[in-house]
Amino acid sequence: MENRSARNLSGKTVLITGGSRGIGRAIALRCARDGANVVVAAKTADDSGQKLKGTIFDVAREIEAAGGRALPLQVDVRDEAAVATMVERAVSEFGGIDVLVNNAGAIMLQPTELLPVKRFDLIFGINVRAVYLCAQACIPHLKRSSNGHILNLSPPISLEPRWFVQHTPYTTSKFAMSLMTYGLAAELKDVGVAANSLWPRTLIATAAVEWLGGDALINGSRTPEIMADAAYKILTSDARTTSGQFFIDEVLLRESGQTDFDHYAARPGHELIPDLFVPGQ
Repeated sequence: MENRSARNLSGKTVLITGGSRGIGRAIALRCARDGANVVVAAKTADDSGQKLKGTIFDVAREIEAAGGRALPLQVDVRDEAAVATMVERAVSEFGGIDVLVNNAGAIMLQPTELLPVKRFDLIFGINVRAVYLCAQACIPHLKRSSNGHILNLSPPISLEPRWFVQHTPYTTSKFAMSLMTYGLAAELKDVGVAANSLWPRTLIATAAVEWLGGDALINGSRTPEIMADAAYKILTSDARTTSGQFFIDEVLLRESGQTDFDHYAARPGHELIPDLFVPGQ
């Protein structure tokens, strides 16, 4: 990455959607180690009786323990009023917003003929509508930041048929998210706010991956910390010179001088499985 800045996230306010577990949680904790203010926005406030564990309050406690300040907010990011309230509370608590991480996502890998419309609406509501709502609500505050960043967890766009043939709806939603990155980078260039995308080279050991393929996929995954470390590189870069880019976690970290990736393996000794949409696989 060119034109890297020496700045860190101390005292900056970072709003992360889908922050109660997985990649969102890992990014939150990485930011907290700098002393950032972290807004943990997610739907799960109580995981009792749920298979998936992890709440906004659990992560908030971890953020405080790591050295940051936390604001846990229960939010449905598809809801316009809820998103507006989320941003208002973040600004009231911390005085502004410096970073928006659109991490919340929905997935179902089904072809058009088989995907229920209700699930289609959920996927597009979270992967596209929520990105729009959160960006729109945060932009006025990001413009007042000294180094405002929007980071979308979405892939480089590839129109190869293999990325569509088995799951056109999901692919279309993620590429729409990536098109938002392109558009926001252009819209915000003159005001010094960056918009970038980040995507993993391999599967990441998250609840979604476990749900899709159980141990077989988890064995070939890396931990969310690799995405958190890559996200940190982006969020501490100069927003005026690093924007409109589509980063792959390992590639970015290698370009930054990192050579050891063994510690990211979810299950050491297993062959890593490439994620969807990764160029050259």
